[in-house]
Formats: sequence, C-alpha cells, structure tokens
Amino acid sequence: MTVAIPQDGPGEVLVAVRGGSEAYAAWAAAPVAKDVRVIVTDSISARSVIVEPLPA
Repeated sequence: MTVAIPQDGPGEVLVAVRGGSEAYAAWAAAPVAKDVRVIVTDSISARSVIVEPLPA
C-alpha cells in the first residue's frame, strides 16, 4: 500500500504484474493504513481494485 485508503475514498496500492509492479487506485470497505499488506479481491476497472488487509 503506497497511499492509505480512507473511509470514503481511494488509496493506492502496488500490484505485482508481469515481473514488475504497477500502481492501482484502491478501495476498501474500511480504512486501511499505509504500508499494510493487502489482497486484491475484485477489479472495478482497468486501473482500480478493491482490496482488504491480508489476514495475519
């Protein structure tokens, strides 16, 4: 996570893609702090995803 996800807005995550990483706008059901590892659960568009914190 490169930019925290607030309650009602997008943040930004880096996603491993084709041997590198790319930034995507990210949305979540609850706020997620910066530098928290997340898992992508759905895609909204080509550059936007829905995430949730990675279970411990």
